[in-house]
Amino acid sequence: MTVTRYVLLACTALIFSMPAVAGTINTGHPTISYVSFESPSILSPDNPLTISGQLRIPAKDAREASNYANGNGTPAVVVLHGSAGLDSRGILYIEALNDAGIATLEIDMWAARGLSGGGDRPALPTLTVPDAYSALKYLSEMPAIDKNRIGIIGFSWGGVVTMLAATQYYTNLYGGDLSFAAHVANYPICWGYHAGFPGIFFEDLTGKPVLIQIGDRDDYDEGSGPCEALAAPFANVSINVYKKSYHAWDRLQPALTVIDPFSHRGAGGDVAIVPNPGKAFQSRSNVMQFFEAELGLE
Repeated sequence: MTVTRYVLLACTALIFSMPAVAGTINTGHPTISYVSFESPSILSPDNPLTISGQLRIPAKDAREASNYANGNGTPAVVVLHGSAGLDSRGILYIEALNDAGIATLEIDMWAARGLSGGGDRPALPTLTVPDAYSALKYLSEMPAIDKNRIGIIGFSWGGVVTMLAATQYYTNLYGGDLSFAAHVANYPICWGYHAGFPGIFFEDLTGKPVLIQIGDRDDYDEGSGPCEALAAPFANVSINVYKKSYHAWDRLQPALTVIDPFSHRGAGGDVAIVPNPGKAFQSRSNVMQFFEAELGLE
């Protein structure tokens, strides 16, 4: 064996034997558990729903773990699916959030209602808004979680719920003394706010930061215009527009076409669901920068 190879092996062994750098987060796999909690049913107030979800608590080094004893819990993000139900979109962001030291709770809004997704969904997203706040409450009661650093991300239907959760009205109605610290809404059907749908509006915000992400070929809004107009009046609302991107560009599964009465600014018709891996990973990077900044990881 040559001297050069001995040196390389020695250096490699040294690297892998070095102790973790102070502040390093995620020294192993997250702890994954499947949880459930009650959520109010708007349609049947005497019969609360049981919402299930996957909870992931990131691994932490000894220094970070010791902070729990000082009341410094980890930040967290609630993840809300779209009309199709749980799919590849959630995990794309969840794994990155966990790697950054952020806990996640992805909930299933359909199973609790006996729905299968797609066209089999509630009449309006307002019926699922309580689920988001029930998840917030569940996380806030966990000793490992910092209740003041809980964000939310939603896709399409879930994005609408995320937007509504940024309003003071719904926060007062369902949040009590809790509110989300940061909001990401991916393609949240921006034309529909103030269009006359019961309970669908975007005004009197809590003041917590909101990031809207939209593709310029989205068939619901027929482009990015409605989202840009919706964000414009608010200093705390920012927007990312992805070029050559359709609805659900970050759904890394085969392309498909669906029919939705809410598409084309209410005219209804076909919606192209086309994956765009490049934009998906760009989107994930932008979301991570947003949450790391707003949840106090920078």
